[in-house]
Amino acid sequence: MLAFRRIGLMASLDVPAVKESLGTLKTVLGEAGLDVIIEERTAGLVDDTMSVVRSISEFAGAVDLAIVVGGDGSMLSAARKMAASGIPLLGINRGRLGFLTDISPEDIERRVMPVIRGEYQSTRRFMLETTIIRDGRVLDSGVALNEVVLHPGKSLRMIEFELYVEDEFVYSQRSDGLVVATPTGSTAYALSAGGPLLFPELDAIVVVPLNPHTLSSRPIALHGSARIELRVGQRNEVMPQITCDGHKYLGVRPGDRVHIAKHAEAIKLIHPLGNSFYSVCRSKLGWGSRLGLVSDNEQ
Repeated sequence: MLAFRRIGLMASLDVPAVKESLGTLKTVLGEAGLDVIIEERTAGLVDDTMSVVRSISEFAGAVDLAIVVGGDGSMLSAARKMAASGIPLLGINRGRLGFLTDISPEDIERRVMPVIRGEYQSTRRFMLETTIIRDGRVLDSGVALNEVVLHPGKSLRMIEFELYVEDEFVYSQRSDGLVVATPTGSTAYALSAGGPLLFPELDAIVVVPLNPHTLSSRPIALHGSARIELRVGQRNEVMPQITCDGHKYLGVRPGDRVHIAKHAEAIKLIHPLGNSFYSVCRSKLGWGSRLGLVSDNEQ
């Protein structure tokens, strides 16, 4: 009995090594008699004119599981594009850290088919939606799985802004900006900025200042349902930007309001059995291994 029969393949176009992994995947899935559908841009990396090719918008209803070959950036992109489809995502790591892509290229043959047979665990990850308000009207919007960042763009000057949560004033700040991150994004830019690690399935949002002028400014953890508003100071001499997952850039001006809240759609990530957030952190962040002070039988 198979949990997934129609498999969609997507890959980063910027990493040459993904071609080898795509070939391995096609062989493994084809030998299992599964229907393989290749995303139209990814199809250019596959030497097979007989492949079924579809756009991402056509995956809904045609694909049971999407396998993404690339790095975390590829998974972030796939998540944003496929959130409304409800299709679960499994990642093959061809990037650097690989917090979102669990399976290494050399383990494709050993670990993919157990997932296809239903031997997997899953997590639901919420996303953030940000909206730029200018003069009372919506100017632009974006979606992020990792984080929404207010920053000064190419300028080296600090920016001034106010932070509100649920319409309540929290603080004003002069800094290089602010990171608003999901638990998924707590291992990314927010971590580099001094924010805490959040367990992936926590219903929480973390707000992390970027090099604040006041040293007492510290990260704040909020409930996942919190409505956040950033009011860009009128005295700013630069035109700040809002970035969603380091991908989409939204320009803001002094006086603009930036609304950030949980997005209506969530992403379902598929992991091989035995996947552990703590083991991933040990592997990716270089945490110390066990000291052997207590044996497993004594715990």
